[in-house]
Amino acid sequence: MSRSDNPYDMQIKLLMIGDSGVGKTCLLLRYANDSFSPTFITTIGIDFKIKNVEIDTKRIKLQIWDTAGQERFRTITTSYFRGAQGILLVYDVTDRRSFESIRNWISQIQQHADVSVNKILVGNKCDITEEKSVSTEEGARLAEEYGIGFFEASAKNDINVEQSFISIARAVKDRLIKDGGGASNKGTFKASDTKKQSKGGCC
Repeated sequence: MSRSDNPYDMQIKLLMIGDSGVGKTCLLLRYANDSFSPTFITTIGIDFKIKNVEIDTKRIKLQIWDTAGQERFRTITTSYFRGAQGILLVYDVTDRRSFESIRNWISQIQQHADVSVNKILVGNKCDITEEKSVSTEEGARLAEEYGIGFFEASAKNDINVEQSFISIARAVKDRLIKDGGGASNKGTFKASDTKKQSKGGCC
C-alpha cells in the first residue's frame, strides 16, 4: 500500500480525565478546533474528537476522548480506561480540591487502565494568576512523584495546550514503536463504538 493510500501511520487513543469543571473540554476544543467558549456546560458521559498530526515524520491519527468528571458518570469513564494508550490528568490551578483529586484519578488508572499507559499532568487555567491556589512547584512535584510529564496550560489564552497533547502523543508513539506496535490500531475505538453524547464547553 502506498503512503497516499493510508492517511496515517498510527492511531492513538488519548483519554482526558479529571474533576468536573477543570477545563478538559475547553482544552480539547482549543487543541482540536482552535476555539474557546467561556460558557460552562458539563460534558454528559463521554465524547471524542479526531486530530491528525505529524510527529517525528510519523502521521498520527489521534482519538482524544473527553470524559465527564462527575461522580454519577464515573462508571462510564472507567470503562474507557481500557484501550487508552495515553491519559491526560487535568486539574484546575485555581481549585485545590481538583488537584487533590489527582491521586484518586491515578488510583483509578492503576485499577482500570493498561499497566503501560502513558500519563501526563496538566494544570489548566494558569492565566488566572490572582486566584491560583496550586503552585507550579506543587504540580511539578506531584508529576515527578509519579514519573510523568507536567504542563501548566490555559485553554483560554492557548498556553501549552498543543505542547501538552503533542508531548503525550509523542510518548505513546515512542513506546508503541519500541514495543513493535507502531502500525497497530489495537486498543482504539471507532465512532460507532459509542452512542453520540451531548457535549458542552467549560473554561
